[in-house]
Amino acid sequence: AMHEWICFGLTAAGLVFSLAFLTAGVIGYCRFGTALNRIHAAGVGDTLGMLLLTAALIVSSATVTEGLRLALPAVFLCITSPVSSHFLALAETDQKPESRKEPLKRRGGER
Repeated sequence: AMHEWICFGLTAAGLVFSLAFLTAGVIGYCRFGTALNRIHAAGVGDTLGMLLLTAALIVSSATVTEGLRLALPAVFLCITSPVSSHFLALAETDQKPESRKEPLKRRGGER
């Protein structure tokens, strides 16, 4: 009985943190101004969000086989998301070479 509650708590925490990272990625994508910053926010948000979501589902899975089947999409995402973000960034810097040297813009004026 105690084991079930621990699994439930870990699953719930994983789902909440997953939602937080996915939401932070969406907010970062909407708020950041440059394409490279948006690519970074979306890539980090979806990778961490999906990893936590998958970890939460693996904790609540009934069998090891079921857990491994849940892990396969996470492994696929861990490989493809950084690669696609990298190629998007290369395409952006090929189209706008000046975006490689954009200074960071501070909010609230210069310091």
